[in-house]
Amino acid sequence: MVSKFSFFIILLVLHYLAVVCISQDFDFFYFVQQWPGSYCDSDKNSCCYPTTGKPAADFGIHGLWPNYNNSSYPQNCDPTNPFDESEISDLISNMSMNWPTLACPSSSGETFWSHEWDKHGTCSESVFDQHGYFETALGLKQQTNLLQALETAGIKPGEGTHSLENIKDAIKKATGHTPWIECNQDSSGNSQLYQVYLCLDNAGSSLIECPVFPKGGKCRSEIEFPSF
Repeated sequence: MVSKFSFFIILLVLHYLAVVCISQDFDFFYFVQQWPGSYCDSDKNSCCYPTTGKPAADFGIHGLWPNYNNSSYPQNCDPTNPFDESEISDLISNMSMNWPTLACPSSSGETFWSHEWDKHGTCSESVFDQHGYFETALGLKQQTNLLQALETAGIKPGEGTHSLENIKDAIKKATGHTPWIECNQDSSGNSQLYQVYLCLDNAGSSLIECPVFPKGGKCRSEIEFPSF
């Protein structure tokens, strides 16, 4: 016969499993890349290069984030599966180059990657294990190649202001999909290209048109693309 205490524990476990399953039932992913020149030239962020040295003057991955069509998102879905660097040991060199941290104090990137997995990656366990999550993001960066897309359109870092629409058009022409451009401000209050959002289907296999765009970080019609 099951005791009242045992029955209570069973109910708690079932409730936890239900929450995890529901939280993984998301609609799409945001794939977010960040321009380091704007992170370091922001009026809000302190910028520290990783312990591995100054990153390349290229877009870096910020994250791969499960989202709902109503603009909300799941987070911290599975505390029983924390970040484990040994799971991605073959990806570390690639991640150091393409997913660098610029937060202070300087670090190797493990804290950043751990945050991304624990907060966002654990909500995609129905699609990815840890290795698959990070490997997919790295592949998407190579596939989209934002810097090349912009430079092909004559939009280069450190060369004055650029039309927001021209930036969007250049990225859409290269990727086949409409991006969301997030801006921040430099110390003089100028609007600058900060992050680029593209969307991935909930199977983690194909870029799609974004069902909904973020609401923050809106840009002016002319924005800067600062050098790094």
